[in-house]
Amino acid sequence: MTKGRYSGYIRPFTYFIDLILINLLFYYCIESKIELISHFFITFSWLIISWNIGYYEVYRFTKPLEIVSKIFNQFLIFTILIFAYAGYMVENVSISKSFKYVVLVIALTAVLKLFVYYFLQFFRRFLGGNFRKVIVIGSGEEIKELIQFFNENIDYGYKIVNIFYVNKDSNLQIQKALQYVLNNYIDEIYCSLVDLEVKDVILLEDFADKNLKTLKYIPDSKNILLNNINYDYLGYIPLIPMRDIPLDNPRNYILKRVFDIIFSLFMIVFVLSWLTIILTILIKLETKGPVFFKQKRNGINYKVFICYKFRSLYVNKSSDTELVTKFDKRITKIGKIIRKTNIDEMPQFFNVLLGDMSIVGPRPQMISVNEDYLQRIDKFMVRHFIKPGITGLAQVSGFRGEIESNEDIVNRVKFDVFYVEKWSFLLDLKIIFSTIVCTLVGDKKAY
Repeated sequence: MTKGRYSGYIRPFTYFIDLILINLLFYYCIESKIELISHFFITFSWLIISWNIGYYEVYRFTKPLEIVSKIFNQFLIFTILIFAYAGYMVENVSISKSFKYVVLVIALTAVLKLFVYYFLQFFRRFLGGNFRKVIVIGSGEEIKELIQFFNENIDYGYKIVNIFYVNKDSNLQIQKALQYVLNNYIDEIYCSLVDLEVKDVILLEDFADKNLKTLKYIPDSKNILLNNINYDYLGYIPLIPMRDIPLDNPRNYILKRVFDIIFSLFMIVFVLSWLTIILTILIKLETKGPVFFKQKRNGINYKVFICYKFRSLYVNKSSDTELVTKFDKRITKIGKIIRKTNIDEMPQFFNVLLGDMSIVGPRPQMISVNEDYLQRIDKFMVRHFIKPGITGLAQVSGFRGEIESNEDIVNRVKFDVFYVEKWSFLLDLKIIFSTIVCTLVGDKKAY
């Protein structure tokens, strides 16, 4: 179900190269020795400025003039900070050295940024790579304009592989289109709102959620566009994204990822380093078998990963098919303690460090359970638009542990979908704090 593209690596790569450049040039131009405080300042300043002005938010449909504007804003603020810092904090530095530094930084990073942008356009237009497979549903004038735009702007990297013209029997055409999406690994679906009925919209959104596909609507150009709707634009063509996910924003994603790395490293070094030794002894004294329990689970974009836990059950053949219940005889004595205190989940900090999980997110389910729920529970697959977490909003809201009824999983999914759509860093901090409180005071559903 993954999209099979490598675009996600481009932005982190440019971040990495830019940070190396600005630090090496600072050493070369201003300070001939390594001063950690200086390198921390320029790195931190660069990142804060770039996040606030969206310096790295360059997409396949971003115009060159907009990129130049981002470069200008980035370096205007960065230059002011560098001159201020060098003047007050660096001994015997001349204005010419500071000027030489910012000119070299501007020249090299701007060239790199524009090179990547135009290289990808060249790659898409002449080599046919880095493209997204698209289908279009509808028959109005808006659809014709979109098709024309895609055909005339190959360098944007959208390839229309099929068009499904809607007639009187719209439902039949849409069913054919959705089956085509599944059979041909389509990435994005574009639909004309004017050609759809309410039942068609419900069908499309349900399909997109369950299959993790990007769905965008083309509004009726004759109607006045609402101000409170967030629009994407392809050229002059407005598009309404079906679902707004805050973590799709690179700034939010990087903030969350940096926090995940720092927090997980802290827990691994200062807690797991000694806790693992103690639990290894206790688990081995009580039962034979491995200290760690490994299980395949579904993560972001439904990708399978290996989830780690401290083993809390006797070794058995049903661990991957049967959920643990309150009075489950498979739970060991030490298992009851570490499950009650959530200690059994702590090896998942390694999953966070590896990038398979986050500190906070929807809890991952075993594969057999996932396959069952996605067939029965509406919006269940929306959970997989982001990384799963060690803890989550549903868990601190009373919906953790055993699934005793359909209502339990439905409510859990509701909280997970809310988290996916309303994520904020403050919400993450609140959930982490609530998790610590629940662990200290106890949770009746923790067993």
